[in-house]
Amino acid sequence: MIANVGTVDRAFRLVLGAMLIVAALLSGWAVFDGAALRYGAVVVGVVMLATALFRFCPLYTVLGVKTCRN
Repeated sequence: MIANVGTVDRAFRLVLGAMLIVAALLSGWAVFDGAALRYGAVVVGVVMLATALFRFCPLYTVLGVKTCRN
């Protein structure tokens, strides 16, 4: 796997992923009352955290996008 996620993109993914997980599990917002949206938000948050951690996004590879300098 060649890194294709840059520093700013990585930070954005870390923050947004963590916020999605926390909001879905702890916020008590009505939008997350349904199981599908709650678990969907958690899955998206985990994927965002994983792509930030590994600095690799499979969708970026398919689309030919690269936000890092390497």
